[in-house]
Amino acid sequence: MISPKDRRNVLEPGLAFGKVLREVRKQSGLTQEQLALAAEIDRTFVSLIERGERQPTIRVLFKLAAAMRVPAAQLIQMTEDHAEVNGS
Repeated sequence: MISPKDRRNVLEPGLAFGKVLREVRKQSGLTQEQLALAAEIDRTFVSLIERGERQPTIRVLFKLAAAMRVPAAQLIQMTEDHAEVNGS
């Protein structure tokens, strides 16, 4: 159970994934354009994902993870750590 104090830091899953993607991308030393090129997606889509306006498919999730050299599971776990899941 999430405490009321911690609930203020909990994000909707799409926003949480965007925050995680931006964090990991920057840690990987990549620009949005470099990540998009490596993942074979449009740069504007990376921006939309990071802002929580769009969510990637599973295929794109794996491409993003591979481009940043991290396991896709790590991105999901980090998102769960930031997100309100199942109405928690």
